[in-house]
Amino acid sequence: MALTIGQVADAADVNIQTIRYYERRGLFPTPRRTPAGYRQYADDAVARLRFIKHAQELGFSLQEIQELLGLRVRHGAACDAVERKTRQKIDVVQQRIRDLQRMKRTLERLAA
Repeated sequence: MALTIGQVADAADVNIQTIRYYERRGLFPTPRRTPAGYRQYADDAVARLRFIKHAQELGFSLQEIQELLGLRVRHGAACDAVERKTRQKIDVVQQRIRDLQRMKRTLERLAA
């Protein structure tokens, strides 16, 4: 069943412009179009948008998400590559936590 851009946006709780932006960035495949020019999305479009949103919430950049999506398409060494990317992101997050803890201690000293 084909979905319109509005149906996909509503189901994934995103803005229509967000979908168009993701298409331009290559995060979202270019959909088929009707003879009138309307976009028609496959059923998996909503799941893809939800994956993108969730990955953003986890701190992945759009570039990193695009790489992860590419790994999902290539089934070969995808598991190892996804694990490696995830571990790299964990390292970045841990460094950010250390930086924030250091900043917190500095602010606490200033407030004391």
